[in-house]
Amino acid sequence: MLAVSAVCLIWLLYALGNILSPFIAAGVMAYVLNPLVEKLQHKRIKRGIASMLVMAFALLLLLSLVLIIVPMLLNQFNNLVERLPKIVDFVQTKLLPWLDEHTGEHIKINTRSVMAWLQSHTGELSNTLKKAMPVLVQQSSNVLNSLGNLILLPLLLYYFLLDWRRWSRGISSLVPRRFIDTYTRITGSMDKVLGEFLRGQLMVMLIMGLLYGIGLMLTGLESGFAIGMIAGILVFVPYLGAFTGLLLATLAALLQFPTWHGLAAVWAVFAVGQLLESFIITPKIVGDRIGLSPFWVIFSLMAFGQLMGFVGMLAGLPLAAVTQVLLREGADVYFKSRFYTHR
Repeated sequence: MLAVSAVCLIWLLYALGNILSPFIAAGVMAYVLNPLVEKLQHKRIKRGIASMLVMAFALLLLLSLVLIIVPMLLNQFNNLVERLPKIVDFVQTKLLPWLDEHTGEHIKINTRSVMAWLQSHTGELSNTLKKAMPVLVQQSSNVLNSLGNLILLPLLLYYFLLDWRRWSRGISSLVPRRFIDTYTRITGSMDKVLGEFLRGQLMVMLIMGLLYGIGLMLTGLESGFAIGMIAGILVFVPYLGAFTGLLLATLAALLQFPTWHGLAAVWAVFAVGQLLESFIITPKIVGDRIGLSPFWVIFSLMAFGQLMGFVGMLAGLPLAAVTQVLLREGADVYFKSRFYTHR
């Protein structure tokens, strides 16, 4: 019966994916922000007002990030289109001669053929890039529309925050009293794993975004802050943030700086940032005690994303934490059972 219920629940999540997306997003945000509402309540602020203040703060923060990052990325994209002729010139005058010089007789590069191909396709590539941006914007709009009306998200977040405590008590009251101790222990473990990971990871994302962004700004890289914030936001997937940010920053540095010194400075920012994240920031804030290893994070995001699409990506980490706690509880029961201990 339990297995059938689980299968039906997964099918329902898959079938109602587009409808449930804003609800799941609001639920995850409410879970992360609920302790802030509780703190405001302890200062004798009514829960309705506290929920409104926290919702406004969270949405204002997200809107500020979007308004800062998107224009910078659009500007960087326009610079890429305008500098395509310079890229061709760089390949012709520097890169290909350097390759010919260092490869010697082992690899022969037909410089004229390569350059003829690049020059013949430069205009076509430029036009393609110019046409690609409106298409990408249109597709992004379609994706956002498929997630539901964005105006609904603030409303959902507010009601989640407002009724969070009442819903928690209501679910607890439905549990049979003979199972209440087990329920309390398991949900407490889930809350510890999931809460510490999500809130700690958000703090790591913010710190790394500022670290990368300010570091790239100090190197003089255009749109460096936007690239750094993107790298910080993607930190929750191990190594993806650093790799994506390094790739974008390297491309921007090659387009902007006339010498290798600027590129070396950009690489140094990511090298220092990765060392700080791996050995100081993440261990101190998130810690190894939570138990969500990089392997488990990557697998859960890919697996739940494959099963339930974008909804699975949103709910991947919460479901991974819940699954891990349930597996631990099941293993504990198994190792204490007569089936395992009986000789």
